[in-house]
Amino acid sequence: MGPARFGEQLRGATGEPEVTKPGLETTGKEGKKAPSRKRAVAGSPAESLLKPVKLSRAELYKEPTNEELNRLRETEILFHSSLLRLQIEELLKEVRLSEKKKDRIDVFLREVNQRLRKVPSVPETELTDQSWLPAGVQVPLHQVPYTVKGSFRFLPPAQVTVVGSYLLGTCVRPDINVDMAVTMPKEILQDKDLLNQRYFRKCALYLAHLAHHLAQDPLFGSVRFSYTNGCHLKPLLLLRPHGKDERLVTVRLHPCPPSDFFRPCRLLPTKNNVRSAWYQGQSHLQDGEPEPPTPHYNTWVLQDTALESHMQLLSSVLSSAPGLRDGIALLKVWLRQRELNKGLGGFSGFLVSMLVAFLVSVHKIHTTMSGYQVLRSVLQFLATTDLTVSGISLCLSSNPSLPAVADFHQTFPVVFLDPSGCLNLCADVTASTYHQVQHEAQLSVALLDSKAEDGFQRLLMTPKPMLRAFDHIFHLYPLSRLQTACHRLKLLPELQDNGGDYVSAALGPLTTLLEQGLGSRLQLLAHSRPPVPEWEISQDPPKHKDSRTLTLGLLLRPEGLTSVLELGPEADRPEAADFRQFWGSRSELRRFQDGAIREAVVWEAASLYQKRLIPHQVVAHLLALHADIPETCVHYVGGFLDALIQGPKETSSTGEEALAAAVRCYDELSRLLWGLEGLPLTVSAVQGAHPVLRYTEVFPPTPVRPAYSFYEPLRERASLLPRPDKPCPAYVEPMTVICHLEGSGQWPQEAEAVRRVRAAFQLHLAELLTQQHGLQCRASATHTDVLKDGFVFRVRVAYQREPQILRETRSPEGLISLRDTPASLCLERDTRQLPLLTSALHGLQQQYPAFSGVARLAKRWVRAQLLGEGLTDESLDLVAAALFLNPEPFTPPSSPQAGFLRFLSLVSTFDWKNNPLIVNLNNELTVEEQVEIRNDFLAARTRLPVMVIITPQDRINSVWTQDGPSAQILQQLVILAAEALPILERQLMDPQGPGDIRTVFRPPLDMYDVLIRLSPRHIPRHRQAVDFPAASFSRGLLNDPGPSSLMPVLGFDPPQLYLAQLREAFGDLALFFYDQHGGEVIGVLWKPSSFQSQPFKASSTKGHIVVPQGKGLAMAPNVEAILEDFAVLGEGLVQAVEARSEKWTV
Repeated sequence: MGPARFGEQLRGATGEPEVTKPGLETTGKEGKKAPSRKRAVAGSPAESLLKPVKLSRAELYKEPTNEELNRLRETEILFHSSLLRLQIEELLKEVRLSEKKKDRIDVFLREVNQRLRKVPSVPETELTDQSWLPAGVQVPLHQVPYTVKGSFRFLPPAQVTVVGSYLLGTCVRPDINVDMAVTMPKEILQDKDLLNQRYFRKCALYLAHLAHHLAQDPLFGSVRFSYTNGCHLKPLLLLRPHGKDERLVTVRLHPCPPSDFFRPCRLLPTKNNVRSAWYQGQSHLQDGEPEPPTPHYNTWVLQDTALESHMQLLSSVLSSAPGLRDGIALLKVWLRQRELNKGLGGFSGFLVSMLVAFLVSVHKIHTTMSGYQVLRSVLQFLATTDLTVSGISLCLSSNPSLPAVADFHQTFPVVFLDPSGCLNLCADVTASTYHQVQHEAQLSVALLDSKAEDGFQRLLMTPKPMLRAFDHIFHLYPLSRLQTACHRLKLLPELQDNGGDYVSAALGPLTTLLEQGLGSRLQLLAHSRPPVPEWEISQDPPKHKDSRTLTLGLLLRPEGLTSVLELGPEADRPEAADFRQFWGSRSELRRFQDGAIREAVVWEAASLYQKRLIPHQVVAHLLALHADIPETCVHYVGGFLDALIQGPKETSSTGEEALAAAVRCYDELSRLLWGLEGLPLTVSAVQGAHPVLRYTEVFPPTPVRPAYSFYEPLRERASLLPRPDKPCPAYVEPMTVICHLEGSGQWPQEAEAVRRVRAAFQLHLAELLTQQHGLQCRASATHTDVLKDGFVFRVRVAYQREPQILRETRSPEGLISLRDTPASLCLERDTRQLPLLTSALHGLQQQYPAFSGVARLAKRWVRAQLLGEGLTDESLDLVAAALFLNPEPFTPPSSPQAGFLRFLSLVSTFDWKNNPLIVNLNNELTVEEQVEIRNDFLAARTRLPVMVIITPQDRINSVWTQDGPSAQILQQLVILAAEALPILERQLMDPQGPGDIRTVFRPPLDMYDVLIRLSPRHIPRHRQAVDFPAASFSRGLLNDPGPSSLMPVLGFDPPQLYLAQLREAFGDLALFFYDQHGGEVIGVLWKPSSFQSQPFKASSTKGHIVVPQGKGLAMAPNVEAILEDFAVLGEGLVQAVEARSEKWTV
């Protein structure tokens, strides 16, 4: 549903539209959207709600059957709850292959087998003589260097075997791949084929000949090349059926030698099988110097020899254990949601299957376990076992000639040996990848231990793309720069081992370098695994640089992130030289307050915004210094969105310092109020109740010093008035402060009398603040405005029993009863609940410094979509707080960028209709209380607002969403968030730069029937617009701060006043939408109900004209006159009124 159709939903369908319906789309491949489940539901608002099932008395008390008792007992033992069991069973049904599709795949596999055995032979030629290859096929391997000894001839396969997850029953949709091991005859191979890539070149030629013949067969709709797990030395052939079954299955042909052809002792990690003289053209080794080992090269050969033995092992373990197969399927979904199973070095489904086999062998998993228990046991093992320190082995042999696990640790960062004891299954897994797997497993185990009701959704149904999972990311582009890095880092042996793959060779050293440099700032460093390429058989294989970019993600620690100092050793210590060598010119000697003279690095950062981006400076400096990668090749993505919350003249700050200054001024005012002398009652509490005081005001206030030439002074009231011949002055919003007075028996017990006493206190408060502290004050019956250090505070005196008094109603008999009234609810919200919320969110900001940026970006985006009136400040602050208090499966964000992306994801995927959003401030709600809240919510759903946000102080009514949003506004918000998220992620993941980052903040205007264009001269917040205006007007403020003796104009915003008048006059005919932050357009949507023919009434002719209908008269809106009234009502402010739809004209 595109933006052009949003207006139809917003106009007010009679029923309540279904807001979201999360499905299983997240288990699919990234980029493929499942069919949308959003739809408008006409009729009763109760439709499509989840409701408790009503049973008859006989059904309710019927004795359970034996089968039901067994299932309950099994559920109690094997699962947390019946709900979790049902969810897992449904997920397994969704990702499993149906029997019908298996039958069709089996038929295709038999046909493939027959075709393979009929491919004709080719006579023997030299390996370098490839003239026999047909013109339409290329060798799927980079043959560098080209010259190599040996000969090749093609013979039909000695054996074709199905291996992998398809036969084991552990493959999962949507991408069904069937691996077939094509065993090459012994006659093709020679014992010395291990040397200098001969074996891999024979495999590539073997595949090229197969590809040529299979491509001509009408059975196949697609015949393409790819790489095995992204390894450039191991091509494979992809076969897909012709016609309607093309997406049913992909058959992957893996050429392999006979299992006993190569001697394993020649393929140990310490052996060399790529000679330096051959690879480099000349040997650079000194006399007697041994050849460098080629552990990865050797591993890739061993993997081919072990395909069938690994299949036999897994088959013996899984054949009679359906729970193990279920567990592996769940683990594959878990890995895919976290993007951990992609490409070379990914933690693949095969590794997980072998890990399950290992845990069975050491009796940590039993074959009778359920899929959930297997999932939990494997995650527990991964969370608590560091394979980079202590590897594991499936080998039971005590043969002394086999290398020990410790020997493998000398060569590989992660060690997991197969039953032969010679092959490291995790040879390609980098240390950073395994640490990422371990980190995710720890988060998942904690989530399962919490027994949260939505644990299944968060664990297995929530995708974790790199942009949302990590606080900052950066792209290395172009990848060809890594070739230079390999030479700078002296990685020639690694290049030789990896067959020239400079990305794989440089990745480990680069991640180690960055982890050391980022130090305490860094919690986790991860790198992307680019998708494995596919290409036509007539094309050359893609080069290493064709992967386009390498992306690295930084998960940051908030406690160390903002430090500007890297403290080194004392100058006379031997480690000082290493420190200077590591940091280069950035290292300098400094004397500290304790007298110590140390090496240190100081980063340039004044504001919190700049401190958040210190990792950018660290990364750029270290890569340039040690890897010869210039800063122009490091495309850092961490602060692009911050520009949306920077003030008009602030490019080096996102306003945290201004917010802190306002809070400090508030603290000082609080102390003055506490210390006032002469009040009849003492102050019992002073509480803030404004977004500034919880750090969530989008554009924080700055100290105000008005230019008097813009105003007409009212000396008798010490105030200013705007001059009509000047542009609208700057918008100054007072910050609300609630001042509670102590209880006393002298307070009256009638509402009107209480109001009068409060008014007297407001007047007295202003007098005392002026007399005792010289503050400029202006008192009214409801509040006292106080000007302090350029900030304006609105102090409201509160009496704690006043809401109770407003609830009291007296019957004619004199009986007093308590009943909530709009006035009592409003007063309690403003004087009790709002200060408590402000205090809690202020504390949250102290714990998570990124909260302010996330909440402000969220509000900036919602208001930019012209939806600010429908969603209150408090409701949006609470949605942002939920990202920190209940972040699973993520960690709390440490950057506004990551938090805002998660905000869009939460808004667009949360099931607002059937679930409350529980924001557990200060962790006051227990798991049991949250379950009770959800049950109460379902029982009372029809009486609650469409968006329900629960806090510990508000467990029933969702006070912050009582007045909005409406169902239609929420529906539009959900759809806009769902459309903005992929656009923004695509922009941020573009290595050549995000382009116009403000795209998703611009509202869709084509949905509105009328646009009212406003004059920038009278928009006081014009400079806050999404697209910063090239020119604007002076707003009557002096640049140099200083004391002011006159109160500035408060809350004067002509567009908002005009909007209020429009809603009052035409609210029954239309809806009005506006961006309060500098918007130049008011969007108008006509209400369809207003355009239905109505009988003529002389008392209801406002805005209508009389039209004939049948034999009588009827009334219809006079659109032309209404549009003219829009312009008249906003004379001076309105530039133009555009009618963009003829649908509503009369």
